[in-house]
Amino acid sequence: MKNNLSNTHLHGPAFRTMGIIIAIGIVYGDIGTSPLYVMKAVLNALPYNHPEYIIGAVSCVIWTLTLQTSVKYILITLRADNKGEGGILSLFALIRKKYRWAYIIAAIGAATLLADGVITPSITVVSAVEGLHNIYSFTPVVSVAIGIILVLFALQPFGTASLGRFFGIIMLGWFIMLGTFGLSNFVEYLPIAKAFNPINAILFLKSSPKILIILGAIFLCTTGAEALYSDLGHCGLHNIQASWIFVKITLLLNYLGQGAWIITHPGKIIPNVNPFFEIIPSWFSLPGVLMATLAAIIASQALISGSFTVIAEAISLELWPNIKIKYPTRIKGQMFIPGVNYILMILCILIIYIFKSSSNMEAAYGLSISITMLMTTLLLFLYMKVKEIKLWQSIPITLCFLLIESGFLLANSMKFTHGGFITILIAGFIFFVMYIWYNGYRIKNRCVTYEKIAPIIPVLDQLSCDIQVPKYATHLVYVTRAKYKTDIESKIIYSLIHRQPKRADTYWFVYLRRSDEPYEYDYQVTTFVKGKIFRIDITSGFKLGFHVDDYLRKIAEKMEETGDVDLLSRYPSLRENNIRGDFRYMVVERIMRKSLLLPFFKKIVLLIYGAIQRFVTSDTQILDLDPSNVTVESAPLVRKKDDCENK
Repeated sequence: MKNNLSNTHLHGPAFRTMGIIIAIGIVYGDIGTSPLYVMKAVLNALPYNHPEYIIGAVSCVIWTLTLQTSVKYILITLRADNKGEGGILSLFALIRKKYRWAYIIAAIGAATLLADGVITPSITVVSAVEGLHNIYSFTPVVSVAIGIILVLFALQPFGTASLGRFFGIIMLGWFIMLGTFGLSNFVEYLPIAKAFNPINAILFLKSSPKILIILGAIFLCTTGAEALYSDLGHCGLHNIQASWIFVKITLLLNYLGQGAWIITHPGKIIPNVNPFFEIIPSWFSLPGVLMATLAAIIASQALISGSFTVIAEAISLELWPNIKIKYPTRIKGQMFIPGVNYILMILCILIIYIFKSSSNMEAAYGLSISITMLMTTLLLFLYMKVKEIKLWQSIPITLCFLLIESGFLLANSMKFTHGGFITILIAGFIFFVMYIWYNGYRIKNRCVTYEKIAPIIPVLDQLSCDIQVPKYATHLVYVTRAKYKTDIESKIIYSLIHRQPKRADTYWFVYLRRSDEPYEYDYQVTTFVKGKIFRIDITSGFKLGFHVDDYLRKIAEKMEETGDVDLLSRYPSLRENNIRGDFRYMVVERIMRKSLLLPFFKKIVLLIYGAIQRFVTSDTQILDLDPSNVTVESAPLVRKKDDCENK
């Protein structure tokens, strides 16, 4: 769900309240559905069900939520925003000019976050459907869960604008339900309130013989914190911070209520019993399961949309191949990436089919996201250095969270052989692609040769008037990668003049810059020959994408209004009828030659980069061009035996 509330100017209590409600629906789906499985996982990990153990375990949950979610993310990390956008890649975008090498940290964090996006919808949906199985024992959990996942992913191409307005209200009802039933059980055993004392958590961890297994279960209560940071741009800092007060209260009440129920009902503690559904009164069982299912769907939707955002940011930071991004609605920032959507769908179905129950998934859940949190902490330290925050402040903060998260990582590493290896394999593959693409892109760019454009301008001016050369197009457009207006790629000169002279009435050289800012749009026009040869520099935010045809036509129409260019056809019969001239776009692909001199490792990187490039979206699709108006040519990456390492 991609409603951007951070840019909305809200007035009055009613508008602020609506912003908070929508934030509850968008941001807290993941962390808000954790009560479905956290205490169940903790209960399965506890060696004994003594009241002191239960109080200690609940205390660990309370203080994990407080330190990790409230302090690290709500109070500190959310302030590290990139023009209102959050997430680990937005954090990297803020520091990459000074710490470019930190792309390794960002890529690891993004890869593990995307891997977490595979198992989270699976465990959330299955946990909810298992509640229905407890009421109607004939319910086929796996089939129903897979059906929900199929419907959810099938709806993505249409956008979630129509559903989004209800998400906040549904999740508000969900959290009220969590708090209400948690409170009703909490009052039956008030000593559970001792869990607020952190000493009980410390004593519990010191005395527990299965500390790593229990820590791995407790960590599940905060897995949604990283997704919360990624959703910053959708709702805004103040809406998230204000709504967290309400959300945290209801979560704590529910965890306390589940703990109280466990202590007061020792005879009902059997393997795989879920305290969450046990604290719901029998008269509300079916509505409670339905609410859990709706909350699971909303949580899954948030993670799917978050995965789209992460990939879009990775593309803008040159960490991922250019793939087609669609915008199914008019809502600012809402996007759909077909390839990512269907790969996620297949992986979620496989996870559900392989693990079959939420208990089995709990054994695999949390390992990848604990790595993401560690990477965020490291990047946050670099961000504090960029902001020139004193070391006596930044070092203790960093060490505190590194200590906590290292403990959770060590605990979750116990899950590796129990299924955690699946998310690590997925994350490893994603990181491999990011590493190859980032470095291959740079190697290739260093091998591109540029020439000064000034000597070419008179040649093009004369070529456009040479009637002995067949006219190629009225308007001929090349997309250039030359950052400086004084330069042009050799491959474009090769295409324009040497390979086949291309006469046109107007030449356009378009330079595209994808901005780290999500919604930035700007352009500059450089005129080389009035009415004939232009360069257009377009800056587009990473959430807007590149729509070259649309952008250029709008810019050209504005130029026509000021008399800078003539867009009408030059053919007399068409011109008399006010018919505009045709636009022909040239895409020149660069191919690697064997004569390219590179170290062995970088040559391997470039070969794999080329192999990946063949499987991703073409430049024509990325630039959003009409294929009927595009000509694709190829040119050698380096036409001479140049050592491009020295360039």
